[in-house]
Amino acid sequence: MAINPPVDATKTPEWAALQKHFDELQAEGVDLKKWFAEDPKRVESLSFDAGDLHFDLSKNLVKPETLKLFADLAKAVGLEDRRKAMYEGVHINNTEDRAVLHTALRRPKSDEGKYIVDGQDVVKDVHEVLDRIYAFADKVRSGEWRGVTGKKIKTVVNIGIGGSDLGPVMAYEALKPYADAGISARYVSNIDPNDISEKTRDLDPETTLFVVVSKTFTTLETLTNAREARTWLLDTLKANGAIDGSEAKRAEAIAKHFIAVSTNLKGVEEFGIDPENAFGFWNWVGGRYSVDSAVGTSIAIVCGPKRFEEFLAGFHEIDEYFANTPLEQNVVAMMGMMNVWYRNFFKAATHAVLPYDQYLHRFPAYLQQLTMESNGKSVRWDGTPVTTDTGEVFWGEPGTNGQHAFYQLIHQGTQLIPADFIAFANTPNPAKDGDQDVHELFLGNYLAQTKALAFGKTADEVRAEGTPEAIVPARVFSGNRPTTSIFGDALTPFSLGELIALYEHITFTEGTVWGIDSFDQWGVELGKQLARQITPAISQDDEALAQQDASTQSLIRFYRAHRK
Repeated sequence: MAINPPVDATKTPEWAALQKHFDELQAEGVDLKKWFAEDPKRVESLSFDAGDLHFDLSKNLVKPETLKLFADLAKAVGLEDRRKAMYEGVHINNTEDRAVLHTALRRPKSDEGKYIVDGQDVVKDVHEVLDRIYAFADKVRSGEWRGVTGKKIKTVVNIGIGGSDLGPVMAYEALKPYADAGISARYVSNIDPNDISEKTRDLDPETTLFVVVSKTFTTLETLTNAREARTWLLDTLKANGAIDGSEAKRAEAIAKHFIAVSTNLKGVEEFGIDPENAFGFWNWVGGRYSVDSAVGTSIAIVCGPKRFEEFLAGFHEIDEYFANTPLEQNVVAMMGMMNVWYRNFFKAATHAVLPYDQYLHRFPAYLQQLTMESNGKSVRWDGTPVTTDTGEVFWGEPGTNGQHAFYQLIHQGTQLIPADFIAFANTPNPAKDGDQDVHELFLGNYLAQTKALAFGKTADEVRAEGTPEAIVPARVFSGNRPTTSIFGDALTPFSLGELIALYEHITFTEGTVWGIDSFDQWGVELGKQLARQITPAISQDDEALAQQDASTQSLIRFYRAHRK
């Protein structure tokens, strides 16, 4: 199946119809209070369920008929065809000539033999790796796998960067209540030596297992950190008298305390890791889409294979919903179109994601890579310039922390910031403050913020509170600040998988409208190339220094003068 050239959304009648609708809303005046009063069924018509997540879109700057226009535009740009092509394994990542098959990572084992892409039984390949990961995880969890001195593993240290770090650390933090084997995890990503130094400072090397995550086993930051970890392990074991300095004992220690997630078995073996303890993945898995692959091995160890399977099932639930639900009723696609609406019509440059669950405190950071590495593009998949603004800056912090930091800007600032509020009806840590259920107090804030953003507070309402006239303007809230409410039963491995898949497909929908390849990331390469050229100049390579621009030379001279 050939890849069709992108449709210029802005040249379609459907875009023109949406623009006309936008202009009419502006002329009428966007007024959520009025819209709620005029349409008693507004909440019902703008609420959806997908999997076990509930979505309320009613506080967005749309009317029910807006969603019909969204669906029309999505069809006009070929979202249905591109979605089908992605699921079928067509090489829609055309700049790298690759299929985009992250949805295959969570297909059930019963799909083996039903999904052949480029001559490979993709589901069978996936489950062969999963079975090996699960078997290894069970060994570590049960104590069958032990360190070089015979002690049980108590800490897993994941070494990776980008998608090899952001996904696993986010999922680990989210699923801490499910860590049931007495094993904790830490995550090292930054090449800054402070990172690995702090993460290993109080660890016992005899009970630590390192997971080195690098598909090629050549990633600069990851391999540098892995070598530092290896040195720390061997030196500390020897200093503690746990091993002697013989090559045989050093090799045994590395083999017992390091595993890899990589396809470069030669590099893995040269490092000292037994290739039997290397778990691979495929070039059709982009790093930011890989937490549900072998990249999630640390999660499988800490939480167990059963929980990891539930995690995958949550992804698959939303995959199936997105693939099979008509666009008009497809809340996943509609949320993607809503983002286009705000980015291209309201000119919103940022998008806040505000989880009212402390366990999701790394979720906004995870979404930054997923969304901005995917859709931060200025050319379309055929190499032509984009015809609209693309991408948004995704950001956020968990509630209620954010309320005491940046909500002022969202409520009363001069820019429109659409926001997704995420919460769960149940908590694994119920608490009472006297007679007050603390989780209900917490959810009261979740509900109050979206209400305040939507409906605001008029000058008359402020005056009625007896506020001095001079400061009335400072206490007025304009309202009409858009939010989407996402409510779940509880944060579980299943619901976490649902949330991740939700935003994957939102990102895909936006990219399709903009005509961009959401699955390459050439923009991250230039800095890496230049770093390799500049690094020799930082020390005393004057020839390399002379090749740099004036600003870089000046900064390097400052470094040389001040490095102790």
